[in-house]
Amino acid sequence: MSYAKVLCVGLVGLVGHVVEVEADLAVGLPAVVLTGLPDAALNEARDRVRAAVVNSGQRWPNRRITVNLRPATLPKQGSAFDVAIACALLAGAGELPLAPMEGTVVLGELGLDGTVRPVRGVLPMVAAVSKAGLSRVIVPLENAREATMVPRIAVEAVDSLHRLIAFVRGEGELLRPPPKPVEPIAVGPDLTDVAGQEFGRYAIEVAAAGGHHLSMVGPPGAGKTMLAERLPSILPELDDTSALEVTALQSIAGVLPPDGRLVRRPPFQAPHHSASLAALVGGGSGIARPGAISLAHRGVLFLDETPEFANATLQALRQPLENGKVVLARARGTTEYPARVQVVLAANPCPCAAPAGEQFCQCTAVVRRRYLNKLSGPLLDRIDIQIKLQPIRAAQLMTPTAPAEPSAIVAERVATARAAAASRWAADGWRVNAEVPGPHLRRPPWRLPSRTTSALRAGLDRGSLSARGFDRIIRLAWTIADLDGRNSPNGSDVDEAAQLRMGEAHDRHATT
Repeated sequence: MSYAKVLCVGLVGLVGHVVEVEADLAVGLPAVVLTGLPDAALNEARDRVRAAVVNSGQRWPNRRITVNLRPATLPKQGSAFDVAIACALLAGAGELPLAPMEGTVVLGELGLDGTVRPVRGVLPMVAAVSKAGLSRVIVPLENAREATMVPRIAVEAVDSLHRLIAFVRGEGELLRPPPKPVEPIAVGPDLTDVAGQEFGRYAIEVAAAGGHHLSMVGPPGAGKTMLAERLPSILPELDDTSALEVTALQSIAGVLPPDGRLVRRPPFQAPHHSASLAALVGGGSGIARPGAISLAHRGVLFLDETPEFANATLQALRQPLENGKVVLARARGTTEYPARVQVVLAANPCPCAAPAGEQFCQCTAVVRRRYLNKLSGPLLDRIDIQIKLQPIRAAQLMTPTAPAEPSAIVAERVATARAAAASRWAADGWRVNAEVPGPHLRRPPWRLPSRTTSALRAGLDRGSLSARGFDRIIRLAWTIADLDGRNSPNGSDVDEAAQLRMGEAHDRHATT
């Protein structure tokens, strides 16, 4: 037999495709030809596979070997095809029977000594196997626990090409995935650590309840970073679908923890202000990799010192904030990654960043305005909540009147509000108020009475409020109503939403 076929999986973005690895051995000068749009790392598989086969005690066939990755029009990348290529060419040379590999997908990178090494993206690859109707995969031992996250798939592990060859010949067994570890109790920053800033605490509670974006401007030490870091602590745990999406993205990026558990806590990404455009939204040669905004999918993307980010980097956020996804076009194809995140922006009011605020600021009004103008109007127009934080006073820091509310209590209110919103929008597939399109809220039965939105209509007519801003205030009003247990926003909710949008503290939540 001079032809053999083994199944593998190729990834394009977050989507996996089952790939047939075909090997044909023909008479001619010894050579290995790889076809099917391989990238540079995959082209180098020829040398890795040859060394691994020889060092595993097998004879290398001195024939003209053609390896085709089908479908040939699908771009292929990475080293996950190594083991499948080795099995296909050995089977084509008559060294391996194919019957034990029937309907089995094989993944893994080969070392020169024949060891099978872990690869990125095993979770979405195995998910593609399940979607294709197959039920068995062989993966590297280090990836086995990750592969078991996909239900109804038989997962077997291998640590060397020698072990896999012995199994196919009926001379040995494969390894079982290691047992899943006990779920640890998640411990992280808690809202009880935040001194004062009742208005800031209320703002992130509203943001968490409705999935709204948030901007905070205030002097150093006002608590901007502390509030942002504690936002994930009041968000609900991810459901199964969201957890699989988040875990798959971390698997592709190579940052999945080695314990092989589903990521249940909303992720938190805080890139440094020197981060490049590709680091923030994704990029790279060939098939683009996910950036920080996709790694924060279903969680929080925190941009501290936002005016210090490059302008082009900040402007690249506008489309993902609107659509909840990143579309990266490259010469080898277009890649799409989900980016349904809550963005939190934090900025000092001026370059000198005087701790006590404007009272001791040495910057002129022109300098302060130029500094904050780095946050462009179109970007800020997509941020639902825009607040200004005041400096912390000694009385708030040293002698609090009562312990601050912990995250657990706030999280209960957030969960109740989110449940109300999810129930209301379930028929349309939206989870939180921030996802509801503006036109939907402006049509019956969800359109609010004219007397409730009269002030907003006047602002829209004057030009002091954009149409996008109008819709975002209405979404905020629905979230405030959900937190207060009302079925529909009233005039007070709309006024409070407008104040959150404009950065003014409502009496009920003003800082002392």
